[in-house]
Parts: sequence; C-alpha cells; structure tokens
Amino acid sequence: MHIAGATVLLTGVTGGIGGALAAEMSARGAKLVLTGRRRDALEPLADRYGARTILADLADADDVQRLAGEAAGTDLLIANAALPSSGDVLDYTPEQIDRALAVNLRAPAMLARLLAPAMVAAGRGHICFVGSLSGMAATKSSSMYTATKFGLRGFSLAFRQDLHGTGVGVSIVQPGFVRELGMFANTGSPTPGGVRTIAPERVVKGVTRAIERDVAEVNVAPLELKFLTKIASQFPGFSERVQRLAGAERTMDSIVASQRSSR
Repeated sequence: MHIAGATVLLTGVTGGIGGALAAEMSARGAKLVLTGRRRDALEPLADRYGARTILADLADADDVQRLAGEAAGTDLLIANAALPSSGDVLDYTPEQIDRALAVNLRAPAMLARLLAPAMVAAGRGHICFVGSLSGMAATKSSSMYTATKFGLRGFSLAFRQDLHGTGVGVSIVQPGFVRELGMFANTGSPTPGGVRTIAPERVVKGVTRAIERDVAEVNVAPLELKFLTKIASQFPGFSERVQRLAGAERTMDSIVASQRSSR
C-alpha cells in the first residue's frame, strides 16, 4: 500500500501518538481525514495538515455509522483511538464498561467492517489497528483495557485472513510503554521493573512499516519487553508471580490512585 496520495482516516488524532501519525501521514503525501469529539482540538490540526475533519464520538454507535458514511472513499484506515481503561473492574459502572468496549473494540471493528467493502471493490486498501502489548499479556488493574486489546488483536489477525487475496491488507501495531505518553507518563509512575520505554516515533515507524509492507503484526518495544510479553502469553500464571516480585502491583495501584484523584 502506497501512502502518498491515499485518503487516510485517522482516529484518536488528538492523542500523542495520533498527532505524530498525522504529521507522518501528511509528510508522506496522504490526504488526511481526522476525527475526534472536540472541534477545538481538531481545527488546529486541520489547518496544519490541510485535513478534512469529522466530529464523532466513537462510543456512540450512530456516530460511528455516520463517520464511516462521511469518510467514504477512505483508502487507509488507521484506528488509533482508545480509552486507557485502567483500574479495578469492581470500581467500574456498567456505563463505563460499555464505553471502554465501544471505543476500544466495537468502533474500530465496525469502521473496518463499513469501510472494507469499498476497498475490496477497488482491489486496494489497508486497515491498521493500533493496539498494545496488553493485547498479548495481562497485568493487574487493566482488565477492561486488556480485554479490548486482546479482542482487537484477535479481530485484526482473523479479519486479515478473511480479506486475503482481495488486495486489502490488515495489520495490528502493538506498542509497549511509550515515552512521554500514556498512563505512566501522565502519572509520573515508573514502569514495572524499570522496563525501558520507546519514543512515539518508533510507533509511527511501526505503523508505516505495517502499511507499506502489509505486515500482520508489529510489536514496538525493547527486546526485553517483547521477550517477557511472549513468556507471559504462554505462561500467564508464571508471569503473574514475576510481576508481583517486580513490584507491578504497587506500580499499578499508584497509577490508579493518581487517576482517581485527577478525576
């Protein structure tokens, strides 16, 4: 898939990774369609990149349907939007659970479903989901986030097989801890066990690589985190004990407490 000249629908553009992705897609000659809930956040990006904007709340099923209709002609979908969704499930209201599932899993799957037929008819296109290594390994206080990212990974890899031979690719890019972004950066908490972080630019490179080379899955993280994630995916009970020894529980408890106090 060539990015230059392609019409790219990018969700989650007002976040750190989303902003970096918008800059890279624009620099590569893409025609950007940016979506988000806040007009005041979208307008400066539209001016900067000459992009078209569509206001939409991804937790609203009708808005997702409308977004897909208004973004007809999309060659490349980058589904980047996600809610952090950290904390004990017992503290979640049913409405909060529904919103996490809707934004993190239902919306990207539905956008892919609604936009893919036109791509298939054209014989070209690409769908790239931005997931997380939390889609491969579980951690404390991340039940909802992990559930959505496990689901997104499964959907992506299976949908890729469904579209094989159509000319439309499907990829998932799964970052680890991103420097200066996300819950660890926002709360000032250290990563569990002192695991190294990655720069947002590496995630952007992972996305462009996945699109241009039609790679099924790209994991963006230091080697030690990739290794630990593979171990955790195969041996979850062992991983749980290792995480406790590394102080992951204390770290997550600190993050959740900090997020509560900022609400």
